[in-house]
This record gives sequence, C-alpha cells and structure tokens, in this order.
Amino acid sequence: MNKDILRDLSYGVYVISSKKDKRDVGCIANSVMQITSNPVTLAISINVDNFTNQAIKESEEFVCMVLPNDIDNNVIGTFGFKTSAEVDKFEKMDTVEVDGYPILKDAIGYMRCKLIKQVDMNTHTIFVGEVISSDKLNTKEPMTYAYYHQVKKGKSPAKAPTYIEEEVSGKKRYVCPICGYVYEEGEMPDDFVCPICGAPKKVFKEVS
Repeated sequence: MNKDILRDLSYGVYVISSKKDKRDVGCIANSVMQITSNPVTLAISINVDNFTNQAIKESEEFVCMVLPNDIDNNVIGTFGFKTSAEVDKFEKMDTVEVDGYPILKDAIGYMRCKLIKQVDMNTHTIFVGEVISSDKLNTKEPMTYAYYHQVKKGKSPAKAPTYIEEEVSGKKRYVCPICGYVYEEGEMPDDFVCPICGAPKKVFKEVS
C-alpha cells in the first residue's frame, strides 16, 4: 500500500490545551475539523498515550489554537515533542489569559470547547466539542501540515494520527532522535541545534 497519497489530505497545525489537576497542559494536533455550524462543533484526534488526552477526559474541556506559518519553532518543539507530564509547556510562552486558559499571543485565534462526545479509535480518541467561546487575534496565514512538512522540514510525532515512518535513503544524513528532523547539508556545525525541537548536535544520529 502506497501511503504517500495520505500526505495530500488537508491538515492544519494546532495547539490543543486543557487542564489536568488545575494545571495547563497541551500538545500539537493536525487532525481538527468543524463538524456542524449550529451549534458550532469541532472534532479533534488525540493519541491515547498523550497526557493531554487524559486531561480532556477529566476536565471535559479543550482549547484549539490555530498556528500561523511564522510561528516560532520552539512552540512546535515544546508542544509537539515534549510531554506535559514532565514539562510546564506554557511556562516560557508568551500568552494572554482568556476564560482561565493561557492563549498563545502568536496564535491566529482560538476556540474553547465543551466536550460533548468522545469516540475510542484504539490508538486515538476522537473528541467532539461544542465551541463556547472563540476569537480571531490576527490575520496571519494559518500553517498547513504541508507547509510544516515541506517548508519547515518538520516531522509528525510518532503519536500523531498522520505519522508515517519514512524510509532512509543511501545518502549520509543526520537524524534528530527526538523529533525526526533530518539534516542533509553536509557536515553539521558544532553549534547546530534542531530547528524543530532545539536538540543539540551531539544527540543527532548519523545514518546512511
């Protein structure tokens, strides 16, 4: 089966946040879609092993923030490749509080949702939420997964519903073991850090 066609499906790049034991948690998601317009409802897909999954189930709320093309890579690295079980992902982020939730100031906008349904899909949970508040913060261009993959050279986390394991070519490359970013520009400079997750040169693995 040729899975390349799956990359032609349309996806965005979002931060999904919720609360766990009164603490703000969050993760990157690319599977978000509007289901109905009256009332406005959204469906999101979150891996069952993701800390945010349990937070949504317990709090019965989640916030979806739409990310722009020029979002700082640190946002992707923090929310996409670290776990809220160990890291306060919002601690070093520039945010504004809305309805008790931190909203990234660089986000295009947000939608706060009340959980109304959840569907177990084995590795993932589909959460359906009714939008109870929302706002658009700027008019920047929203990031698509295609832009993230082709321009920013980003990879899907292994827990993402769109994750596809890629074959390694015969060319010498250096791969970040944390986020999967591939460096193919010859010898890596000593001060190189991963543009996606911030990992230093020393953790990269050379592959052929």
